[in-house]
Amino acid sequence: MNPSLPVPLDVKLMNLTAHLLLLGFMLLALGTGGRWLMQHPVFAIRGLTVLGDISHTSALTLRAHVGSQLKGTFLTVDLNAVRLAFESVPWVRRAVVQREFPNRLRVILQEHQAVAYWGEEGESTLVNSHGEVFEANLGEIEQDELPRLDGPVEQSAQVLVMYRELLPLFEALDLPVEQLTLSGRGNWQLELASGARLELGSGGVPEVTARARQFLGTVAQVAAHHGRKLDALEGADLRYAQGYALRLRGVSTVTAQDQARKN
Repeated sequence: MNPSLPVPLDVKLMNLTAHLLLLGFMLLALGTGGRWLMQHPVFAIRGLTVLGDISHTSALTLRAHVGSQLKGTFLTVDLNAVRLAFESVPWVRRAVVQREFPNRLRVILQEHQAVAYWGEEGESTLVNSHGEVFEANLGEIEQDELPRLDGPVEQSAQVLVMYRELLPLFEALDLPVEQLTLSGRGNWQLELASGARLELGSGGVPEVTARARQFLGTVAQVAAHHGRKLDALEGADLRYAQGYALRLRGVSTVTAQDQARKN
């Protein structure tokens, strides 16, 4: 038996080169086939299935905002770009975009639920149930009456929380809240449907609601002492360490603690 001879180096290099060329050819074929497959007409996007909250959004509006983002095929379309396009539509808070094999997209929309106007009267901004500010056509609001909230936009959620805490306290005395404002310095001002304005001072929910409870627990008696009912209330200042200043129609008075310093 003849002993095996070592493979010459040039033969090894030739074999390696052949393997590399074969591998390169296979990768090129796969790449070309993949590109052909991704661009094949069978995967062209044929339509969208839109589900969820769409009561304020028409098909025409969706088409105008999203049509330009439907680039490529079912396999190549940028789902994130499509999602952002849907979320740019007025009233749309969130969109989830999914592929539906072989040639459709499935979109689930969540609309803003408006709970209050935001900012000064005449502005087209609203607050949703999550305390987020958004722009929309005010003529599309379904609710007959909404309160107005205002303050730094980045604190809109805090303003909504404060409003929700104060509302039942005032409603218990049949004093509807029309507007709640947080100033840039952190002071709260509340306006009733009657036009009366109340300075609530600064602080968080515990501090402000404590002042409100103190005020609401005695204001009817103070008004009655001066021969007035609550509908005569024109304003109040709750920024006193003890008690509050009260302004009634035809009367200007304060509680017994009128000499206390403001907070």
